[in-house]
Amino acid sequence: MRIVVADCSVDYAGRLSAHLPRAKRVLMLKNDGSILVHSDGGSYKPLNWMSPPCSLAPVELDAEQEAAGIVEAWQVTHKKTADKLIVSIFEFFHDSSHDLGVDPGLIKDGVEAHLQELLAEQIELAGEGHTLVRREYMTAIGPVDILAKDASGGSVAIEIKRRGGIDGVEQLTRYLELMNRDPKLAPVQGVFAAQEIKPQARTLAEDRGIRCLVLDYDAMRGMEDQNTLF
Repeated sequence: MRIVVADCSVDYAGRLSAHLPRAKRVLMLKNDGSILVHSDGGSYKPLNWMSPPCSLAPVELDAEQEAAGIVEAWQVTHKKTADKLIVSIFEFFHDSSHDLGVDPGLIKDGVEAHLQELLAEQIELAGEGHTLVRREYMTAIGPVDILAKDASGGSVAIEIKRRGGIDGVEQLTRYLELMNRDPKLAPVQGVFAAQEIKPQARTLAEDRGIRCLVLDYDAMRGMEDQNTLF
């Protein structure tokens, strides 16, 4: 990866046009061909970028660009769309390259537990008027992730998975069978919540009267959608 800190302006041309006026910015050029333009703010989201497959080539400066103080310019072209991102550099403050090696990827072992914590804090996502009773409600065969009450005071058992499959529906079904034997809780309705619910699991859940809830992990964490240019 090449990291450049420079006084620069950036122009994007393609399906839409955008201009970043001259300012100090961090430019990240990755080995996969992508380039990201960052400012000292905005958290993780770049101001502009070009995703792979793309190629970078130097731009031959004309007299007008040189007179404006531009010392170097790059053109990054997307290989499929022909969109172009042009970086005009007025001054370099830092320029270094680093071999980061092969990345092992993000380990998400804690996501399921975090989803439980977030849904407990945002229990209204399970339904209007829902209130939290407790997390990890213990049954004779293990804890159900969340016990809640609906707007009418009825019991709601919520089982949470990252990816919801048939096994998760079966697990919740067993919890519901036991919990509905308790006169203090019955009747208990079930909610199967996951970031992604497989079609077979949804069909089985709905056949058993279990409601399905798809959870948007990034939205629950308060993170913006980064799949748009602006």
